[in-house]
Amino acid sequence: MSIVRYSTANDYTPTSFSNLIDRFFNDSLTRGGGSSYSFVPKVDIVETDKAYEVHVAVPGLSKEDFKIDLNDNFLTISGERKFSKERKEATLHVVESQYGNFNRSFSLPENIDATKIEAKYNNGILEITVPKDEKKIVKTTIKVN
Repeated sequence: MSIVRYSTANDYTPTSFSNLIDRFFNDSLTRGGGSSYSFVPKVDIVETDKAYEVHVAVPGLSKEDFKIDLNDNFLTISGERKFSKERKEATLHVVESQYGNFNRSFSLPENIDATKIEAKYNNGILEITVPKDEKKIVKTTIKVN
């Protein structure tokens, strides 16, 4: 796959000592009862012949709640899902939904067309389409002389 997850916040088993150290410093405050609440939305990445598609599962938001940035081939998706306690007619017994700030970053390959990236939000899924630039060839065969 050409799109690489930049954030390692969702990995429970580090693949290297460096990832273990990164997880310790990046995740320990927000997951260990720190003052800021955050969550990591689930992401599916699909590659087709013409584009990469990033599907982010974030139900209960509106399209204005998202911030999507592209900087140095890093696609960053962030936002906030707020918890509403306005339920006077009912008592909440269990809340399993995740609330708070979220931030996911992905390293994009070189063969994308950054000017044609599109995003839409439908039925709780944020879909970001990153078209491939057919003029930029990433894969080549090198002949040995």
